[in-house]
Amino acid sequence: MAHAHSIENGSGFLAGISHPVLGFDHLLAMVSVGILSTQMGGKAIWTVPLTFIGVMVLGGWWGMQGTGLAPVELGISFSVFALGLALAIEKKLPQGFTLLFVGIFALFHGYAHGLEMPGIAQPALYTAGFITGTAGIHIIGILLGIIFMGIRNGDRFLRYVGAGIAGIGVHLLIQ
Repeated sequence: MAHAHSIENGSGFLAGISHPVLGFDHLLAMVSVGILSTQMGGKAIWTVPLTFIGVMVLGGWWGMQGTGLAPVELGISFSVFALGLALAIEKKLPQGFTLLFVGIFALFHGYAHGLEMPGIAQPALYTAGFITGTAGIHIIGILLGIIFMGIRNGDRFLRYVGAGIAGIGVHLLIQ
């Protein structure tokens, strides 16, 4: 099961920020999105993370409606695997395909949190914090990508990191 889907540390802005950071599956997916956008370069550095955040918000809204979505935890776990694999193979996929790929995963991540929203006392503050936390982790991923892409064998290191993330994704999938 994915690990960040219960609210135990409050319901406001700080709880929203901490949720993606303390949820290991979310943390790995968000960092991967940032690094992937850097590997792609150009406009992808901002379009890929912004697409994730925008679709995540839509997924959150959908989750708040209480309508069903296929196995959400499986989608989140698969996102960790697939994003790690994308980093490991380091192939520049067409940007449109990558945006679709990242958007589908964002839908699952957002939906899971939208299901929680009606039960918390300050959903607007929590949502703002969650978006801020997610964007911050994307930025960390982008910065890591820029740093490692700029040093000798840094691109190879990022590929190994991606393989490790994909391995963790496999572990999450078989749990």
